[in-house]
Amino acid sequence: MLFFYHKGKQPFQLLFLLAVLFFTSCASHKKARVREEKVDKVIQTARTYTGTPYRYGGTTRAGMDCSALTIHSFRPVEVELPRSAEGQSKVGKEVKLEELKPGDLVFFATGKKKRQITHVGLVTERRSRKDIRFIHASTSLGVVEDNIFSSYYEQRFRRARRVLE
Repeated sequence: MLFFYHKGKQPFQLLFLLAVLFFTSCASHKKARVREEKVDKVIQTARTYTGTPYRYGGTTRAGMDCSALTIHSFRPVEVELPRSAEGQSKVGKEVKLEELKPGDLVFFATGKKKRQITHVGLVTERRSRKDIRFIHASTSLGVVEDNIFSSYYEQRFRRARRVLE
């Protein structure tokens, strides 16, 4: 058995402190690993829809819209999202653009009203400060990945949410 004496403290107190630090550290690492595994599953699922044509209100591989893509992507990790991009923009914790991570949802105003959320995507990769990829159902190209900092999306970005903690 190891005994530590430090400035009059009892060996039990130091061993207890070391045990607490060890177990809380393990718990936080496990939580982060579980989140990472879920995020990987969500992104992997989303990417299986790459090339699916866009269809307003569509929810199948024959054609789907942006919110259907995110709904289908989160189902394997048992997260149910609202049907609309606007509804999804109220789920989870708000995240700043600079703090985006893979698995976060990003929301845009692509319609005539500059504040109304009409589009959603899923962050898939953070390559650099100005190159953050997200997958979404584009009206012209179907399900594709784009850089959030392309001029079109950067101008229309409104908010981001973290659904998986």
